[in-house]
Amino acid sequence: VVDLTQVQTNLVVVHVEGTTAVDPDAVHMLEERIPALEERLRVEAARHRPGIMKPFSIRLKGPVVAKTAPPSPASESAVDLAKQAVDMKQWLREIDPAAGIETDQWDSRIYVSVRRPASAKMAFVEGESEQDGRVGHVAVELDGSMADLTLIVVAHEMMHTLGATDRYDASGHTIVPDGLAEPERSPLYPQRYAEIMARNRPLTATTETIPTKLDELAVGTKTAREIGWLAA
Repeated sequence: VVDLTQVQTNLVVVHVEGTTAVDPDAVHMLEERIPALEERLRVEAARHRPGIMKPFSIRLKGPVVAKTAPPSPASESAVDLAKQAVDMKQWLREIDPAAGIETDQWDSRIYVSVRRPASAKMAFVEGESEQDGRVGHVAVELDGSMADLTLIVVAHEMMHTLGATDRYDASGHTIVPDGLAEPERSPLYPQRYAEIMARNRPLTATTETIPTKLDELAVGTKTAREIGWLAA
């Protein structure tokens, strides 16, 4: 059973063979910003559960080299998702020893596949994980400017591994009011923060923006309840 007030998370940076290696300084910047994420999550935890000390301890490992990219499901069907789970276990058998990870020592493991951005004007980051599965994956075109956004996505996937559910609809829009960090705010828009499981920060009832800084991140009441910061 995971103590959700003292979660040990391993963040493993992976370079897939055949992709363009990232600048080592970008990985260093990612690691440097981890304390800022830990502090942001501590502040949010204290809002919901005064007296909590440091709910997350996050450690970066790698980069380690993988022969193949992590498996993705062919579809969202139960059969394909089950096959992905089996394939992921096989993939991790290569990655974890290379990273020096003892899997039973960590409550949550997030694997970050990194490559150099294809364009100086645009980079992407996306993630996936199995709710309550303890393992998540983030793919990112990483440079120094992407550290905070990458860690925001890492935090989203980490929350999934602890039982949190998405707060955006099929089109990617924030679900109101559950996906709002401040549902009692008046006026309601613009929201000052992006709820961690909604991902975007709503500016109006119909427009949203992607958060790029860790201080834009918040944990709403329903998410706090799902991860055990509040009583069910």
